[in-house]
Formats: sequence, C-alpha cells, structure tokens
Amino acid sequence: MRKPITSKPGYHSLDKGLLIAIVGIVLFGLLSLSSASSIVAYEKFGDPYYYFKHQLFAIAAGVAAFWFFTNFDYRRLKKYAAGFLFFSIFLLVLVFIPGLSADYGTAHSWINVFGFSLQPSEFVKLSFLLYLAAWLEARKKDLHNAHQGIGPFLAVLGLIAFLMLLQPDLGTLSIVGMTSMVVYFVGGGKTKHILYIFLAAILGVFILVQIKPYQMNRFKCVADPNFSKNDVCYQINQSLIAVGSGGVWGRGISGSKQKYMYLPEVSSDFIFAVIAEEVGLFYSIGLVLTYLYIFYRGYKISANAPDDFGKILAIGVVSWITIQMVVNIGGLINIMPMTGVPLPLISYGGSAILTALAALGVLMNISKQTTS
Repeated sequence: MRKPITSKPGYHSLDKGLLIAIVGIVLFGLLSLSSASSIVAYEKFGDPYYYFKHQLFAIAAGVAAFWFFTNFDYRRLKKYAAGFLFFSIFLLVLVFIPGLSADYGTAHSWINVFGFSLQPSEFVKLSFLLYLAAWLEARKKDLHNAHQGIGPFLAVLGLIAFLMLLQPDLGTLSIVGMTSMVVYFVGGGKTKHILYIFLAAILGVFILVQIKPYQMNRFKCVADPNFSKNDVCYQINQSLIAVGSGGVWGRGISGSKQKYMYLPEVSSDFIFAVIAEEVGLFYSIGLVLTYLYIFYRGYKISANAPDDFGKILAIGVVSWITIQMVVNIGGLINIMPMTGVPLPLISYGGSAILTALAALGVLMNISKQTTS
C-alpha cells in the first residue's frame, strides 16, 4: 500500500512508471517527427521544421490538459455524462456546417476555427468514452435486460457510427467501436451480446464494400500487395519497403530514404514506417512494448480503481491507445487493411495528441486513487 501524500483520504502518489512511459513516447515521437517530416515540410513550406514546431505547440496544449486532468478528481466527471454525449454528437455534426467544414479529398472530418484545423472525431474518442463509463456504471445491474442494457447501448453507438460513416471516418469509427466493446464487457455486459455486435459489424463491413467497392481494394492489398502495385497498393508497398530496409538496427536517425517523397503522409499515418526504417526492428519492438507497458499499467489501475466508473474509464483509455497503435502499425506492415488512423502520441496532429494526453491525464488521476 502506497502512503498518502496529501490530506485527502484515498490519495497517494501517481503511477511513476506510467508517467515515464508516456513522456518517453512523446519525446521519441518529437524526434521521429522532426526527421520524418523534414523533407516534405521543406518542399511544402520552405521550412524543414514546420511540422515539428506546430507539434510542439500541440504538445504544450496537451501537457496543460494532462496536468489539469491529473489533478482533477475524475469522479466529478460523472455528473456531466449526458453533456458529454450531446457534445460528442454536436462535434460530429459540426463537420457538415458550411463555413466550418474543411474537406480533404472526399472526407468531411475537419473544421476550421480561427485559422486552426481541428478534427472533432478525435475529441469524441474521449467525450463518448466518458459518457459510456458513467452510463455503464449506472446501468450495471440492468445490462442483462435488452431494453435497459444492450438496446440503448446500440442505439447511442449506432448514432455515433452513423455520423462518422457520413464523413466518412472509418478509421476513427473502428477505434471508437472496438473501445466501446471493451468497456461494455468490463462494465458487465454479456459476452453473447458482444458476439452479436461483432457479427453485425462483419455484416456491416460486407455491406459497405458492396456500396463502395473501392473499400474492397484495401482488403485486396492485404491479400496481395502486388495487386495494383503502382496505384491502389502504392502506399502499402512503399511502407513495406521502408520497414524492410530498416533491418535490425536501422539506417540511423535522419537516414530514411522513403521520406524523400516516396512514402506519403510520413508525418502522420505512415510515420511508423519511417521510424522502422531509421531505428530498425530492435527499437521498433521496444516502442511497441512501451505501448503495451502503458496498457499493462492501465489494466492494473483499472483493477484497483475505487469504483466502477474509474475501472471502466481506465481500461477504456488504455484500450483506445493500444487498439489504435495496433490498427496503425498493423496497416503499415499489411497484416490488416489501412484505415488512416494516427500513431498515438507520435503522429502529427494537434487534435489527436491533445485528446490522448487529456485522456491519459484522467488515467493518471485514477492511479492516484487506486486501492493498492
């Protein structure tokens, strides 16, 4: 039992191992971003440190959010549960409002506010999780009842999924959906209900590829990267070249060749490919293990949380970070379809890193109140 360090009952020192892991990934991510984005930043903006400097600003905001939530009693968030749900829906609707919406290709996933680009779906990862954690704690005894448990759960999740499909933002939807399944199970949901939802999701993907056949190409690239090697599967092939050419020890920091306009989105979706090329297999595995260590510490925090809200929230945060890491890296090494989600705490993007650090701040506050 850790000794209390404050006058508040139940408070003790935060999880230092978790803090070290988070800081380590963020700092490593800054170094990696500086190297990976230098060429494309100079090509686009005439400044090789353009992305690095903007990411510093985002991390500063994220650190402020992390500090705030680390020192804000997470239990006080429960009374705002309904507000978090409406906030989630409001954010997802914003991307369709003319004057705010910022389109990138065929996607409507961004908004422009006072010259800043924000991705509302990133904030939904946290706001919707906060709502679900509070709702599951309140409904724990009724989750076996279809009208009180799985029915309302599917209705709310279905609304969030519908709004994300309209953008479309399938990558974020996959993260929110899988995280929701984890917290539903941890919150007391029945295994058979989760199985039904999983089967329904498979059916939904099947229907989606029938409606939008171009989505099937992602699965074709997994089965055969040489299918449309210079067109549909170009990104995957360049990613595999980057990862493979890194070998065991890598080419060295700043030694990537693929970042020279061969590999697209080197600052965001494909940054791990450049990392693997520059630091090699050994250190890449070390990075993955650090993410898994964060999951392990979160699992321990969840197991020792003083209430069900903290238990569900803790496992939800680390499941989200871990699932997103697996989906990102899995897509880059072609063991699953590409979804375009960023690598947590590393990829360029203010909305993503701000939200992730805020969520980890909530986790850190729970760690200060664990029972052992």
